[in-house]
Amino acid sequence: MTRDQAVLLAVGGLAVGCLVLVVALLRVHMHARRTAAELAVLRARLDDLEHLTPSPAAAAPAAGPVEFVITDLGQERPLPEPAHLDAPAFADVVLRETVVKAASLAHGVRRGLAPANRNRIRFEMKQELRRARKQRRADLKAAQRDLHAKQRASLAPDTREAS
Repeated sequence: MTRDQAVLLAVGGLAVGCLVLVVALLRVHMHARRTAAELAVLRARLDDLEHLTPSPAAAAPAAGPVEFVITDLGQERPLPEPAHLDAPAFADVVLRETVVKAASLAHGVRRGLAPANRNRIRFEMKQELRRARKQRRADLKAAQRDLHAKQRASLAPDTREAS
């Protein structure tokens, strides 16, 4: 492959990459416009509903003390109907959730690999290593003491029998 071919290939790859980015940006822009239009429709409907329904304070007559029910044990409540999302809204929710999870993972990794955290972990590992080494030495000494005690105990009856 000659240098000219490599340059042409690189320029072609960059052009394809730019084209993909432009298409992706256009799709995001169209989705944002569609979402803004849906939001405007919902705001208009909400304004209409606010003007039609009376305020709760005016509608509720002044009554005596209200008895509050703490629990509804034994009463069956109907299950709420699951929300139905169209494909773009579902994709938007999934994408946002994925971005939030990725951001929280990146934050956790960045925090976990911070120099102060690494130093603290290194310090605790050294402490644990020293403690384990000390424990192994103590176990070895205890095992040696037990072995010597058993050897002395086994030799003691032999010396009594010989005399």
